[in-house]
Amino acid sequence: MADLRILFVHAHPDDESIGTGATMAKYAAEGAHVCLVTCTRGEEGEVIPEELRHLEGDALGAYRVGELERACAALGVSDHRFLGGAGRWRDSGMMGVASNDHPRCFWRADVDEAAAELVAIMREVRPQVVVTYDANGFYGHPDHIQAHRVAWRAFERAADPSFGVGAPWRPSRFYATAVPLSELEEAAGRGPFKRVRSVADFGFGVPDEQVTTRVDARDHLPAKVAAMRAHRTQITVDPPYFALSNDVGQPLPGVEYYTLLAGEPGPPGEDGRESGLGDPVA
Repeated sequence: MADLRILFVHAHPDDESIGTGATMAKYAAEGAHVCLVTCTRGEEGEVIPEELRHLEGDALGAYRVGELERACAALGVSDHRFLGGAGRWRDSGMMGVASNDHPRCFWRADVDEAAAELVAIMREVRPQVVVTYDANGFYGHPDHIQAHRVAWRAFERAADPSFGVGAPWRPSRFYATAVPLSELEEAAGRGPFKRVRSVADFGFGVPDEQVTTRVDARDHLPAKVAAMRAHRTQITVDPPYFALSNDVGQPLPGVEYYTLLAGEPGPPGEDGRESGLGDPVA
């Protein structure tokens, strides 16, 4: 795996650990180059611990940078960058709130401008694999949707010598994070947190047939748990569940799923899905 290079593009601190933490820890431990790009500092996050609820805006963003540093250390990820530098783009908040109109919010970023920043990173790191969200941003958050748009534009333009700076590079595969509905069905109505009545109440998840890739990283679940605990302003962890500020319990798995949106798949596992994020490509 030493020649495998994977670029993860996430919207806020904590997204990397929740959605892809076990995968990142697995590939980092196996010697792959794992690069994490975070698009904002998470200034609009809702703070869970009472003693930290005085943090808001830029002060919260600065605090979450430290949480992200500790999470990356837990995952074994040493290559982390903020897109355009820390604070270049701001957390937009949930869809339809006033912070969507902040002039620096990521939701309002020029896609080509942001993609050019990501292309520069792609041309430096030269990843074969790019991982982010689907076109709906996994669950409809504006920054997640924008992260998909920016990552997809960068994926398309990284080999175009007329776009951005650095020597052209063409990544081979583009993945979106995914949770099969069958996995959520097993978690609904269980756990120590607030329980949903139906899978639809989770607000995310895709039909099983859309999931192309299954990464079994259960051996690295402790690293994922440690990384999620590092984000204590945002996450309460009680394995095998966790909750965000709404206190709704979600499963905390060591097996993570993806949908291949571009590129040729690697060899299938026993369930017919890829058993990893593809074989290394020169």
